[in-house]
Amino acid sequence: MRPRSILCLWLTLALAGAGTQAFAADDTPVDLELVLAVDVSWSMDYDEQVFQRAGYVAAFRDPEVIEAIRSGGWGRIAVTYVEWAGSSLQEVIVPWTLIEDAASAHAFADKLDTTTTGRLRRTSISGALGFSFSAFDDSGYAGLRRVIDVSGDGPNNQGLPVTVERDRLVSEGVIINGLPILLKGSGGRGFMSIPNLDVYYEDCVIGGTGAFALPIRDVSEFSTAIRQKLLLEIADYPPEKTLVQDAQDAPRVDCMIGEKMWMRWRRMNDDY
Repeated sequence: MRPRSILCLWLTLALAGAGTQAFAADDTPVDLELVLAVDVSWSMDYDEQVFQRAGYVAAFRDPEVIEAIRSGGWGRIAVTYVEWAGSSLQEVIVPWTLIEDAASAHAFADKLDTTTTGRLRRTSISGALGFSFSAFDDSGYAGLRRVIDVSGDGPNNQGLPVTVERDRLVSEGVIINGLPILLKGSGGRGFMSIPNLDVYYEDCVIGGTGAFALPIRDVSEFSTAIRQKLLLEIADYPPEKTLVQDAQDAPRVDCMIGEKMWMRWRRMNDDY
């Protein structure tokens, strides 16, 4: 296929998958724009944060992940790493970075490896989704796909209902994948923990064509799960199991459970 034909095909696919998102004339075309949105709310223990960060660092140094990036139509992706907690607490840790070879992938990993992390209050998955979506506006890239990968260890308890923001982003052509973290046992340990967080992510958080969630139940699974997740996202090849319910199906969990748990806790602690 001639270069002009390739460009025309890419523009057609990009516009078809971008919803109402407008691309600037000088945006760099990539196979994927990926926002890694990582929970740093107070419920995230230090060991969870350390193992999660190490998992992403290792993944972007992994030869198979790098080869997957190079195997795309353009042979490059754009990635940014964001940490989030409450509805107004989001921070870009690593800005939009073009990854197209081992050197650029390792540079991204090195930058991520040298930054510190912290813990902040509340859990607003909807706030993280909204912040991540706005990051596409000035990314400087035009991706065939736009994916937000959100990780966390608890349900939404602040800001807009998570389903409202999820549905808005999906209508704009964004794919939302999830990395629910269930390290505190089936009964939960914190006052905002729920035992079926994986189901909550499947029914209330993820969305879009081929969306999926990969639960983590032990610290030893961080590296493998993150690597697998990135390979699936980069290759646009979701797991065999279909995780997104049909629109007519009722959620198996209450998608407002986090907000209700927070209000119940507030009533029990009037002096808060």
